[in-house]
Amino acid sequence: MTEESNRNGLAWFIAGIGVGALVGILYAPRSGQETRTGLANGAREGSEYLRNRARGAVDEMGNLVNRTKEHINDYVETGREAVGQGRERLGEFVDRSKSRIVEQKDRVVAAVDAGRQAYNANS
Repeated sequence: MTEESNRNGLAWFIAGIGVGALVGILYAPRSGQETRTGLANGAREGSEYLRNRARGAVDEMGNLVNRTKEHINDYVETGREAVGQGRERLGEFVDRSKSRIVEQKDRVVAAVDAGRQAYNANS
């Protein structure tokens, strides 16, 4: 279908809705005042319903934001703990490495001294 025929179809559809509403109002079993009052009440009820739903949605979004903040704070705290544990383990590793290096240095120094003594004893 072309764009123009889509517009024509939509125009006829809207016109049909208008004619249907007009016929419904003309043949309504209530008087005009009663119909207007009913329409106004319905509009007020709909408006109140929408306000209540909007408040509920705002409250729900607030709860969702609060829960999300709590989860993020938990993840941040878990990350901080992991970083702290990693730093602690790294410190332990560095300390062990330093002591092994000192031990190896002492062994090399002792071996060099022993080699010197052996050389001096044979000379």
